[in-house]
Amino acid sequence: MPFLLALSETLITLLVILGVAVVLGLWVAGIYNQLVVLRARGKNAFAQIDVQLKRRYDLIPNLVETAKGYMSHERETLEAVINARNQAVSAAGKAAGNPGDPAAMTALGGAETMLTQSLGKLFALAEAYPDLKANQNMMAIQEELTSTENKVAFARQAFNDAITAYNTYRDSFPPVLLAGSFGFLPASLLEFEDREAIQAAPKVSF
Repeated sequence: MPFLLALSETLITLLVILGVAVVLGLWVAGIYNQLVVLRARGKNAFAQIDVQLKRRYDLIPNLVETAKGYMSHERETLEAVINARNQAVSAAGKAAGNPGDPAAMTALGGAETMLTQSLGKLFALAEAYPDLKANQNMMAIQEELTSTENKVAFARQAFNDAITAYNTYRDSFPPVLLAGSFGFLPASLLEFEDREAIQAAPKVSF
């Protein structure tokens, strides 16, 4: 009888331990899965930015070629636009490989700022060339750029919202106790040094 009683108590203890382990495992799995979901939302949101940025980058060579026929004396400005565009393409490619990475986000933000500033200078100089301003191709490209800039700003806000949600959950208790060990690092927002220049597309009357 004492043996059976001791066996029963041992069994109960084991069942309790097993139950606690199962609950703990489910709790950890829940946190892990939520981190996965939130990180995936950030990546998906950046994919939308990437689509719009690629559209922007594809428009710029056409813009430069059109302007080149009228602004032959502005070679330095035209080359600056192309160089800024190429740097932005490179930065965007690296950011797409690891959305939220602090170094990648900083590099992309800086490259996009430089590109927008160089485009602003080009459009400002274009004011001195009436024939260029009246060029139908130039007008169409400028309109496309304006539309694309608005979509970039929209997509960037969605990305930053997703990253904020991820960081907030990651840094809350108890996820903060487990996130680091699971490899979920803090993610960075996509910020532009010159926000007004990015969010408002170059406004030029063609």
